[in-house]
Amino acid sequence: MESIKDTNMIARFTSEMEEIHKERLKIYADIINTTTELSQSHRHFVKSAIDTCLKKCKDDEKMFETIQEFRKELENKNKTLKEKRCAISEVMSEVQEKEMEKEDIIQKIQKLKEEQTKRKELIESQNKANKGRLKNLQKARIVFQDHLGLEIRTVMDKTQLVKGEKLQFVFRNINPSDQDSAYVITMGIKENGSYQIVSSDPVLDCLPVLELRLQETNNLPAFLANVRKEFISKARS
Repeated sequence: MESIKDTNMIARFTSEMEEIHKERLKIYADIINTTTELSQSHRHFVKSAIDTCLKKCKDDEKMFETIQEFRKELENKNKTLKEKRCAISEVMSEVQEKEMEKEDIIQKIQKLKEEQTKRKELIESQNKANKGRLKNLQKARIVFQDHLGLEIRTVMDKTQLVKGEKLQFVFRNINPSDQDSAYVITMGIKENGSYQIVSSDPVLDCLPVLELRLQETNNLPAFLANVRKEFISKARS
């Protein structure tokens, strides 16, 4: 108890306690400072993290908007491409139709050329046949006109069935009682070049048969000779 009452001891204890208290305060101060620094550092970290997250969010939003714009642009381009494909398909269809029409026109032109060639050949054949008939007519004229008093006339027939230039063969010296009496047969040429009997005066019942034989043989002198015989037979009947 005496040692406790020692003033030096008390002073020394008090001093040591103050030192301890100071050290504790210093430690507490260091802890507070460290805590404050850590708190400030944490705040800075959190703020930086928040700023980074906000920036990231903004960047993501911007990227999302950009993606949406790209998507819309891609949809528009796909739509435009689809329309262009449809337009190209229509153009191709029109081109194919034009090609088919062109081919059809070429075939028609070829057909017309062939028909024109055939028509030309037919005309040449008819001209050749007509020359032969003209030759036969000339021979018949010589035989019948010079020897039998046959007269050949050119007439224009304006009837509805037969139009154009026709030939009339006028036979005389048929009726013994009237040598000048005229017996007439009128003939023409059809479009195909064959002979056509228009009429006879007087009428001969066998004329269709004689005409058919003329078309088969193309022998005009023989036909005229047969007609003369029929006229003679009719005049004497």
